[in-house]
Order: sequence, then structure tokens, then C-alpha cells
Amino acid sequence: DKPEASGGIATGSLALKRSLAAGQMLQTLKSLPRCCPAATRHLSSLRQCDVAIVGGGVIGASVALHLAAAGLGEKRVVVFESDASYARASAPRSAGGIRQQFSLPVNVALSLYGIDFLKQGLKKLCQGVDVDADVQFKEHGYLLLATPEGEAVLRENNAVQHAAGASWIRLMDPGELNTRFPWLCTDGVALGSFGESNEGYFDPWALLQAMRKAAMARGVEFIEQPVKGFSMSGGRIEGLHLGDGATVHAGTVVNAAGAFGGKMVQMCGDVTPLPVVPRKRCMFMFHVGQEASSDGHFPRPTDDTPLTIDSSGAYFRSEGSRGRFLCGVAPRPEDDHDCEDYEAVDFVDHELFEEVIWPALAERAPALEAIKLESSWAGLYEYNTLDQNGVVGWHPDVPNLMIACGFSGHGLQQAPGVGCAVAELLSLGGYKSIDLSILGYDRICRNEPVLERGIY
Repeated sequence: DKPEASGGIATGSLALKRSLAAGQMLQTLKSLPRCCPAATRHLSSLRQCDVAIVGGGVIGASVALHLAAAGLGEKRVVVFESDASYARASAPRSAGGIRQQFSLPVNVALSLYGIDFLKQGLKKLCQGVDVDADVQFKEHGYLLLATPEGEAVLRENNAVQHAAGASWIRLMDPGELNTRFPWLCTDGVALGSFGESNEGYFDPWALLQAMRKAAMARGVEFIEQPVKGFSMSGGRIEGLHLGDGATVHAGTVVNAAGAFGGKMVQMCGDVTPLPVVPRKRCMFMFHVGQEASSDGHFPRPTDDTPLTIDSSGAYFRSEGSRGRFLCGVAPRPEDDHDCEDYEAVDFVDHELFEEVIWPALAERAPALEAIKLESSWAGLYEYNTLDQNGVVGWHPDVPNLMIACGFSGHGLQQAPGVGCAVAELLSLGGYKSIDLSILGYDRICRNEPVLERGIY
């Protein structure tokens, strides 16, 4: 049986609220102010640049900022972003999480860099610049729950995390979980993994704006134009064809186009494809009015609830105060289709909430048996069909094309580290801070996926 809803929105009447719920977040995002009136420039005399970054989201902005911090000298770095309002950008529509709970050392390392960046690195790069570097980080942790079948994997992952330096990831048996999280029902749970520090969630919009503004203050140009095609010469990208008909010549091109990174590589012609496609992910915000479950045994989850990932794949976390929470889940494989364009995010799959998320959450946190759905939205997810890991490095067939996309839901938290790594490749010719060689394009050429077991 499905739990009943409170606040006048029962499962049967959710359809009446869909137009409002699906549109509420979209209207909020569309109403956000553009970064800075004079900051995003339209094309004028620009005809050539040294580095062209295609995509001004968190990855592109991070690459731009780290390049600028390394010292541009006489180099001209330009970021091309089709929509400076970021109305449909992926990062602001995400859960905003950061964790070190991965199974691959490289992914742990990226998030270690990321948490240091959120706490102090961004502030250092913003010194002397009129930029707000506070990203509202809430150090509430991640809580991963495993069934008896998944216990061994959670333990193996924990060993990797500790070896990489994330010693604050603690394994907890059901008794410890009940003591630490009294709202949690541990039926069917064999083990939990909790990040006691350096994990949690933050404001993606604040991070994007801070990196973007700091990069511009250091000399990077942001142009509000889509890249529609490339001019190729001798296997290299010679020019970028923009939406207004202009052509800009570039020495190096960075593909930070996110969900459309695969299409960007297709524009190079007959080259090794990039297996990155756009897919839709839906988010829901709900309110819990009651203080405890109907049987009185489980209190309402607290306002500092960690981002909790159930063994079913459904996840939720607190959102601010007064009993509000965000939640989501990946769709079933048979329902996880590629999207052609951004129009897909205008439609939210409310059946996913009604049939999958809500029942799973009410079973795991019984006080969520009665909730009120307040809003919902969807965003595009840059899905790497090979192994759901990012691709970073030079394209094997296009020697002046740098790839930085395909992060499959981890782009926000990995953006700082990826930006640093790409900037080092471009300015130093190799990795210095974080070695991302394992994420290179050669694995795609060999069709050899790199397995990450912490994909949700």
C-alpha cells in the first residue's frame, strides 16, 4: 500500500497539481538575474582566441577560473555559453551534493579537491575580486545504506576511501544507525556508511556564479553564443561557427558542453565518438508536517538530515528548515531514454515520485508516510554510456580538442578538480595536482570501461 499524503495533496489528486509543481522551479530559475550586466559580452570584434571553452556551466567555469589563476599572460581565453541566464543548466537543478564515498581512488581524489575548494580554495582564487565565495555548504554528510547483499561492496569501498585519505567515512551497523538517526527504520539494512565530515550539500548556483565572476575578473571573456559547428583543417579544429553566423578561430578547444558533449564531438566529422548523451533526472521537494510516524515510533527526520541513499536507489536530504526535503531517484533502465534537447526538462515524471520514491522513503523513514509535495523540476544529466565516469583529456583524432564532460551526475562536485586538472594539461602539458589519466579517452577507444560502484 502507498502512504497517504497530508496537506490536501493525496496520490489521487497529484495530477491536479502537476502544472503548478512542474512549472514552479522552472519559473524560479528563469527569474534569476543574469550574472552581471556587463559581464557576459555579445560578439563584437572577437575573431580569434587562444583557448575556446564550449560550455559555461560549472565545468567550463572551473576550467576558465583555474586557467586564469595560472596566469593568462597574453593568451585570450573565451567561454561560449548559449544561455547566460542558465535557466535550464544542469547544476542549479541538481541536489547539490558532495561526497568522497566512491569506489575509484580517482573519484575520491576529485571530491577531496572539491571539498577543499568549497571550504578554502575558492576564497583564495577570489582574493582581490569582488565576488561572494560563500556557497552555503551544509556539512551534514552522506548516508549510504546497504542490504546484506551489498554489505561487502560497502566495506570494500570504505577501504578505498580511507586509503585515499577520507578517514571520516564511518561504517555503522543497524544499532549504531538507530542511535545516530532515530528517524531511520533499519529493516533489511545490514550496514550504513556515513560521512561524518567533509560531505554534504551546497548551493550550486552560488558556486557557478562565484567561479564565473572570478574568472571574468581575471580576464576570461564569456560570450553568450551557441557553437553550431566547427571548421576542420588537417584533423584540427580551425574555427567555431557561432549562432549569429560569425566564425571564431581558436588554438585549443575545450569541450565542456555537458550533456551535449557527445554532439559537440560529432561536429568534428568522422572521429572516435564520445559516448555521452543527455538524459533526464527529476527532483521533488516536499514538506512533512507531522512530528512523528503514525505509530509514534519514528520522529520526523531532522533539518540536518544527511543526503541519504537507500538501497533501493531513492535518496533524500533536508532542504533548509521547517520540515522540507528534496528527493529523487534514477529512472528504471527501460525508462531512461536519451533526450534530444532541453525541452525534455519541461516535463516531470510524477509517477516516479508516486510509485518509486515516496513508497521507498516512507518505508525507510516512516514519518514520511504523510507528506505534501510542494514543487518538482527536471534537469539534464550527462550520461556516459560506457561507464558513467567523466572523460578528461585530449581527443585521439582531434589534437587540439580537450574533453571535459560525461561525469554522469558527479559534475558539480568534481568540477573544481576537473578544472584544475584541465588547466594543468593546457598550461603545463601534464597533471600535477590530480592525475586523471584513468579517465582519458583511450579507454573509449579500447572499449574498456572503468568501473565505479558508487553510481546512484
